[in-house]
Amino acid sequence: MRKNKFAVLNFPGSNCEKDCHFVIEHILKQDCKYIWHEETDINNVDCIIIPGGFSYGDYLRTGSIAAQSKIAKSLKKYSRQGGTIIGICNGFQILTELKLLPGTLLRNRSLNFICKEVNLVVNNKSRFTSKYNHNQVVKVPIAHAEGNYFASSTIQKELIKNNQIIFSYCDKDGNINNSSNPNGSLNGIAGITNKEGNVLGMMPHPERVSEKVFGNIDGLGVFESILDFHKN
Repeated sequence: MRKNKFAVLNFPGSNCEKDCHFVIEHILKQDCKYIWHEETDINNVDCIIIPGGFSYGDYLRTGSIAAQSKIAKSLKKYSRQGGTIIGICNGFQILTELKLLPGTLLRNRSLNFICKEVNLVVNNKSRFTSKYNHNQVVKVPIAHAEGNYFASSTIQKELIKNNQIIFSYCDKDGNINNSSNPNGSLNGIAGITNKEGNVLGMMPHPERVSEKVFGNIDGLGVFESILDFHKN
């Protein structure tokens, strides 16, 4: 059976690229390569991962300089052609700056960096969540200072109408409420897709809970779902 081809983008300041690469190559046993931000050729790739970190030191605004990099034009073309893209944490911020996802990520309401495990409820089936049950609650870590998702009321309605809200922060029973919202995100939003469903941005880090040796593998389903989609 043909191995799927993944690529992990690498910007100055990225720091989660090796974690993502490890999950793809050593856990899922698929091909995975790094792509430097100055490259423009991203052909013959089944999925592109934009990892977390502090691209360009988060100067000006998180993800804003990365969105002006040489590879940006190729990413937009890849997205238009239906290519699978997942942006994690800083990757989510970059995707909103590229306008490949609607809305923006603001400072956490506490104005503090937050690093802890949180509960997420899987709201909708997608190419990124087929291995989960609808309304399944998973535990995934977050580590960010600007994870407070915000969008206009018009965008909010579109996200709901098109089933684009994939993950929401919740309590252990799957209830979405203010007390389970770690950063003030609108309606507890933790992850969304574009309207076409081929681009996912999420603030939590599924790659950090994908290996059995650490006990929790709740994040592995994200990558297994992508793999399953490209096997069909």
